[in-house]
Amino acid sequence: MTEATSGAWPRVLGDPVTAAALRALHSNPAAPWSNDRLAAEVGVSRPTLARRFTALVGRPAMAYLTWWRLILAATLLRDTPDTLATIAGRVGYGSPYALSHAFAKEFGSTPGRYRAQAAKRSAPPAVPRPTSHRTGLEREPVDVPGQARHG
Repeated sequence: MTEATSGAWPRVLGDPVTAAALRALHSNPAAPWSNDRLAAEVGVSRPTLARRFTALVGRPAMAYLTWWRLILAATLLRDTPDTLATIAGRVGYGSPYALSHAFAKEFGSTPGRYRAQAAKRSAPPAVPRPTSHRTGLEREPVDVPGQARHG
């Protein structure tokens, strides 16, 4: 059984307030969210949202949003050639510096270092070069049963 069906997520998504807040954050992570705006979007008071979200998700809504934005940024750094400024805007940071600072704080690595390491991990293995005059394409003699070998 996977965590999605046996862990905390069914409880989280089963709560209408928390599920609606997560949907809002995931559908527009770059929006200028605040606790007040998110509570209004979900239709509850700020204290109600804070209490239910934190109890079920394990962190306050704005801390979750920060984490989610950084996960999205890491994915974009790994999968696109977009500049840090472009990625910062797409995930809700006002500047590449702000994204870089938050990224390093969360993951212990700068976005540039992360991107370089991700590129190394996904690069195809290097093809070994021949170390002698042989290219590896020469045909080796093959013994065929019933035939005499010439050569």
